[in-house]
Amino acid sequence: MRGGEKVLLSLARLFPEAPIYTLLHVKGSLCPELESRDIRTTFVQRLPGVATRYREYLPLFPAAAATMDLAGFDLVISSSHCVAKGVKAAPGALHVCYCHTPMRYVWDRYDDYFGPGRVRGPARLVIPFVAGRLRAWDVATAPRVHRFIANSRHVAGRIQRYYGRDSAVIPPPVDTDFFTPAADPGPGSYDLVISALAPYKRIDLVLEAYRGTGRPLKIVGAGPRGEEERLRSRLPPEASLLGRVDDETLRALYRGCRAVIMAGVEDFGIVPLEAMACGRPAVVFAEGGGPESVVPGETGVLFHDPTPQALRAAVDSLARMRFNIATLRARAERHSRGIFEARVRDFVEMALSEAHA
Repeated sequence: MRGGEKVLLSLARLFPEAPIYTLLHVKGSLCPELESRDIRTTFVQRLPGVATRYREYLPLFPAAAATMDLAGFDLVISSSHCVAKGVKAAPGALHVCYCHTPMRYVWDRYDDYFGPGRVRGPARLVIPFVAGRLRAWDVATAPRVHRFIANSRHVAGRIQRYYGRDSAVIPPPVDTDFFTPAADPGPGSYDLVISALAPYKRIDLVLEAYRGTGRPLKIVGAGPRGEEERLRSRLPPEASLLGRVDDETLRALYRGCRAVIMAGVEDFGIVPLEAMACGRPAVVFAEGGGPESVVPGETGVLFHDPTPQALRAAVDSLARMRFNIATLRARAERHSRGIFEARVRDFVEMALSEAHA
């Protein structure tokens, strides 16, 4: 239940009778509210080992999206970071895409996934060809969307750059009812990373920044087995890798930390806002969507160079700062689930009205 799934949860609440179409569904991986919905999958669901190896089937995803039968629906809302925006709505139907990002691994973050040293063997020859085909498909299917919503100004820029399309910016929801400060918050005894263990998240950079500092660092998240094993082999004594945790444990970790660290170029970055909802600041790389939620000195710290030294200096500066819990909470509450759902509802109603005018 990461940021994309939390957007899906709000969309499902806005349209309680709507079925959910998805490439595949690993049962039990979502919250009960979503698990109880009418979930319809594609042939990807039946591929060998897909629950853990789905990334290997990426070249098949566009074809799978095209098999979704959306006949009979006058409104389609896609929640897309890969191929969902390429579905074919029925003639006369309105297609609104909530775009988390155009496919980052074939566009501006390609080297983070497939650059030197990232890929071995025959895949080095195949991936450039597949990426080129995916880029062409991604651009060719953009006209299937009638209205785009971007999750950040940063992503709105990507949509304009790659698709030539304008978009409204509606940041994703933060569950400010669940993520709340501790009753008696202390100063925090460790720093915290909440992240998928993917190359573009730059966990390596964080590990090197903390190496030798003696400052405790906890990392929550999971990823491809090879990436997880590689990171585990590089852990400094200061760091511990906790894997996946449940929501209550996650909240307790937010409450007990000194600050959260986000070193990658994020599409938006919901983790800093969840931390702020719990009364904790964020240290965020000053590129991408992350800086859109951080006011330097008030809700966190920005670092501008993607180096361990720059991150370490930013983390060191926390010792000289004091953050107001009410200010942190107020920043998070601007992105509450209720505000998100109201903004999406208004946008969709306006788009429907214009389509039928």
